[in-house]
Amino acid sequence: MERFRVEVIAKTSNPQQVVYAAMHQDYSEGFVIDEREHWPSEEKCGELIVKHLLAGDRGHYGPLEHPSIVFNCGYFPHSVMQQVRTHRVGISFDVQSNRYTGARIVQAAMGLKDIEEVFYLRPVGYYNDRHGKRYEYTKEQRERDLAWCLEAAKRYQQLLAEGVSEEHARGIIPFDVRQHWVMSVNARSLMHLLDLRWKADAQLEAQKLCDAIWPHFQSWMPAVADWYFKNRAKKSRLAP
Repeated sequence: MERFRVEVIAKTSNPQQVVYAAMHQDYSEGFVIDEREHWPSEEKCGELIVKHLLAGDRGHYGPLEHPSIVFNCGYFPHSVMQQVRTHRVGISFDVQSNRYTGARIVQAAMGLKDIEEVFYLRPVGYYNDRHGKRYEYTKEQRERDLAWCLEAAKRYQQLLAEGVSEEHARGIIPFDVRQHWVMSVNARSLMHLLDLRWKADAQLEAQKLCDAIWPHFQSWMPAVADWYFKNRAKKSRLAP
C-alpha cells in the first residue's frame, strides 16, 4: 500500500467564497459578483457555509457543487477504481486503459519492472471476510500469488508476441492490476465518496484512497472539511 498516491492536478482557488457566492445569490436581490469586493474572507466564508448550510443537519448541499478539485490517483488496484466509479454522481474519470497500456506488464515479465509495481497483492497479515470470519494471509501464500502474477505477465507477453491484440490478451492478467486515473469532483461529491468508501466496512484499499484524499480536502476547504470530519467521517451516514 506504500505505493498508493493521490496528487492534486488543479482546484478552484477560492472554494469557500465560491460556495458563499452561490448561497448568497439564492436570497440576494442583487447580482452577487457586483458585490465581490464586500464578500467575506475565504476563512469567514467557510464559517458561514457551516452555519447556514451544514450545521444542525440542514443538508443544503447544492451550493457545494460549484467548487471542484482534480486528483491524479495512482498505483491503486483495479478493484478500487471499480469501487469509486460506482459512485460517479458529480465525479468524472479518465482511467488508464489496459487496452493501450500493456508495456508495463511486458516489462515486468522481462524483469525490467518490479512485479509489485504492476500488480497489487495485500500485505501479509490478518483479515476478515465479509461475514466477519478472521483469517491469515501468510507469507507463503503471498509468494505463490506473486509467482502466479509473474507467470500471467509472461503469458501476456507471449500472447502479444503471437500477434494477439492487447484487448484480447488483457483477459488473462490478474484482476488487481494497478491502474492510474484522473478524477474530478465537486465538494459535495467528494463528501459523498468519503461517506461511502471511508467507513470501516468499505474495501480496505478504498479506505486507503480516502486516507490519501483527506489531507488535500482539508487544506483546500478547511472549514467544510473540519465540519465533515467531526460530523460525518467514518460514521456510515447516508451520503449527501
